[in-house]
Amino acid sequence: MEIDYLQLAIDEAWKYQFLTYPNPAVGAVLIVKNKVFISAHKKAGLPHAEVNVIYEAYKHFFKAPDLTTSNDIHNFLYQNHNNFFNDAILYVTLEPCNHYGKTPPCSLLIEKIKPKKVYIGLKDPISSHSGGIERLRKVTKVEVLNDKRCFDLIEPFIKWQNRFVFFKFAFSLNGVYEGGYITKKNSLKWVHKVRDKLDLIVIGGNTVRIDRPTLDSRLVNGKAPDILIYSKNDKFDRNIPLFKVKNRKVFISDNLDILDNYKFIMIEGGEKLYQALQNVIDMKLFIINQNRIIQRNNFKFNESLDIIHITQLDDMFLFARS
Repeated sequence: MEIDYLQLAIDEAWKYQFLTYPNPAVGAVLIVKNKVFISAHKKAGLPHAEVNVIYEAYKHFFKAPDLTTSNDIHNFLYQNHNNFFNDAILYVTLEPCNHYGKTPPCSLLIEKIKPKKVYIGLKDPISSHSGGIERLRKVTKVEVLNDKRCFDLIEPFIKWQNRFVFFKFAFSLNGVYEGGYITKKNSLKWVHKVRDKLDLIVIGGNTVRIDRPTLDSRLVNGKAPDILIYSKNDKFDRNIPLFKVKNRKVFISDNLDILDNYKFIMIEGGEKLYQALQNVIDMKLFIINQNRIIQRNNFKFNESLDIIHITQLDDMFLFARS
């Protein structure tokens, strides 16, 4: 059976979906000397997927220093690639960047190492970032695949140029979402990593009163996003922990106009909040603990869902849209 190398790159990138904000999630695969290397962009400011995968491959075959910044890795590979990658095949889910930002252009590194062929899943939709394809075509073979799976991967990135809203569910295997922490500890830590990236969390009034949450990112020593409590009743106990967090704004309203002031938004709540806010939700994320069955009422949807991607970490992460 022929290996779908682009799918390998896509699967790796989905592991870091949302965590790369404001950058897109991107994955890459490099095939060199009959060995396959897989990597992804993991966080804004860190090396991009192409840089990671090329450097990992180099370190497999040669001695190399333990470099962590894009500038250092680029400069090292410029000087030490010795045409080793000339027979390599590179797959990347998104057009390599062609501009200087927090990192040097990936297209410049790929141009320097000159692989045999580059497969690109999707052209960069941000015109100021494009140009990598044209640059690389001057030195090697390039094929742009226009793969829908790659569009699905960067849909949040495209939308959070203006506003992207997703609803996060935590479920037992049989669809129960109530009654304290349901998913595993590493999944909770993942949620805290995402909160550190968020601009705003939306939560229902009843959840605030009953659960008395903090809604910060303390497990990763991150920031606490602003909060919108979606409620007609503005009477809350101000000793609830979320009100005590410094450097955050807390809004209480049944009006969603405040969403227009934020780009990256997560909604956390139950069935009533989901039904009330369906029209503003771009994507759903289900974190499902496959090892727990809980005997309580489960969540009921009133529409069918289109599954975009499933990532298996400690729990199952299922991304979907209506």
